[in-house]
Amino acid sequence: MKVSEKCYDEIFSYKGQWDMPSACGLRIIKKQGKNCVIVTELYQDNPGTSVASAGRSLAEQICRAKNLDFDKITYLECNPATNSKLSFYGEEYFEVNFDNGPRPVYRLLPPEEAEELLGQAVQGNRENPDYPAC
Repeated sequence: MKVSEKCYDEIFSYKGQWDMPSACGLRIIKKQGKNCVIVTELYQDNPGTSVASAGRSLAEQICRAKNLDFDKITYLECNPATNSKLSFYGEEYFEVNFDNGPRPVYRLLPPEEAEELLGQAVQGNRENPDYPAC
């Protein structure tokens, strides 16, 4: 399950649970005066904690490393399509809100909303399943 490099701009190394070395794809889009931070799960190429399990800690590490204000970002997690015979879904984007204490709140973005935010097609959009990955 190799993730296409089109899904991210860089590999970001972070400390996962128990300081486990971990990695994710990272893309930061500046739109309307706000930074949209998109972390992409790398599946087999991530040696440690998944982006979903790293949660707020990962978001804070990215903000420190990239000099971003944590309170002024939109944080998205991407589960990319892998084009595997076992893939039942296309890529998905979740907006993550950390304002509710220790439990983040996830909202699945409809493909159309993700496409508008990203400025590109999302694979697996049920309106057109032939979109290219990322």
